[in-house]
Amino acid sequence: MLTILGFAMIATFLVLIMMKKMSPIAALVLIPALFCVFVGKGAHLGDYVIEGVGNLAPTAAMLMFAIVYFGLMIDVGLFDPIVRGILKFCKADPLRIVVGTALLAAIVSLDGDGSTTFMITVSAMYPLYKRLKMSLVVMTGVAATANGVMNTLPWGGPTARAATALKLDAGDIFVPMIPALLVGLLFVIVLAYGLGLRERKRLGVLSLDEVLEQEKIVKDEETSEKSGTEETVLVGAGASSAAAGSGDGKGRTTKATGGAGSGTDADAEDDEADDARLQGLDPNRPTLRPKLYWFNALLTCALLTAMIMELLPIPVLFLLGAALALTVNFPHIPDQRARLAAHADNVLNVSGMVFAAAVFTGVLQGTGMVDSMAKWIVDGIPAGMGPHMALVTGFLSLPLTYFMSNDGFYFGVLPVLAEAGAAHGVSPLEIARASLVGQPLHMSSPLVPAVYVLVGMAKVDFGDHTKFVVKWAAATSLIILGAGVLFGII
Repeated sequence: MLTILGFAMIATFLVLIMMKKMSPIAALVLIPALFCVFVGKGAHLGDYVIEGVGNLAPTAAMLMFAIVYFGLMIDVGLFDPIVRGILKFCKADPLRIVVGTALLAAIVSLDGDGSTTFMITVSAMYPLYKRLKMSLVVMTGVAATANGVMNTLPWGGPTARAATALKLDAGDIFVPMIPALLVGLLFVIVLAYGLGLRERKRLGVLSLDEVLEQEKIVKDEETSEKSGTEETVLVGAGASSAAAGSGDGKGRTTKATGGAGSGTDADAEDDEADDARLQGLDPNRPTLRPKLYWFNALLTCALLTAMIMELLPIPVLFLLGAALALTVNFPHIPDQRARLAAHADNVLNVSGMVFAAAVFTGVLQGTGMVDSMAKWIVDGIPAGMGPHMALVTGFLSLPLTYFMSNDGFYFGVLPVLAEAGAAHGVSPLEIARASLVGQPLHMSSPLVPAVYVLVGMAKVDFGDHTKFVVKWAAATSLIILGAGVLFGII
């Protein structure tokens, strides 16, 4: 029964958000709460949620201060050279922009943190996608898949978990997998090329100057039209009032005008919000700190080095880094408040989503649904598949790492699979390597906090991202698995 309810809960969540019947944050909270009652453990819901929140609180804190830190670095211009380099390569060509997205995400992923990768990639590429009216789900899908391939780095998490769970050396797991992972990364670049070619056919190719000039012309026309409309409305209202002398007539005119004005104001607010996000193309924005460029660069390098070397917990590092960056770059209190307010929207969206996900994971773990689903899947493996347990593990890593956390899969399921493989002479190293192939799909799982950074900063609906990316991410995972088998790694 727990197995059925577990799969039903996950399926209900995915269907509702993909059909846009519920927002992700509401679905992450309400659906598990409802299924917790179905399981008959509604009285323990509070305990499950508190435990889930406690487990994810460090992640939420890390994301909050990482968003503030990298937001500040973007404000002060640390990544402007990267943006200019990408602009020079892309030349406002949609094909090059999508390929550049894949390359940038792969390169930045070397730091081993998905949230950092997505913040830098979206911050650099969002202005181009927005200016050229390109599909933003293409950006999020390519970035997530490229990061998923690179997430297998020994310091990225999954490899270290597999090594710990099976008591193996992380290098022995990862190094032989490099050829297969390179094939997977090559597939992502080819995929980006194909998606970029599709965007190029849809939009054509313009120079960036032409794009900005078109925007200027459109804005000038809109300003002229708005001025003309306001003048007409004022004259019309005056004439109507003078001719009819009716308060009702004036009231109706005012109401209609006010309604139109409200819509215009709302659109203007949206445009202003987007303009604020597009300042990456503005070399004269007031938040730039060119004299502090090398300080900020050294601070960022030191922060990432300390993170890789694990000198302090990552949330503490980003908390200290954000406080220091804010103080040095914006010494005046009003400026500090303005910078914090500028990034408050992203912080609230992401941290809120993480805490909502804590309800989902807390109920899954607390009710025993995860353990029951894992046991059902493992027990369902035919005995004749024993000698092929590495291949079975590779296939199972796709759905299991998508529907459960890496901790749940690597510490709960992987040891069972390894034990079953050992009984048929399959090396634990092969099982461990095969367990990594599902990471491209895992990085778009609703249980991965970093994916909410990606879709939140890109202003993409999570359901749209899921519908777009799942097939490509699964294909990438299968390509890696096939390459691993071909090269004799798995």
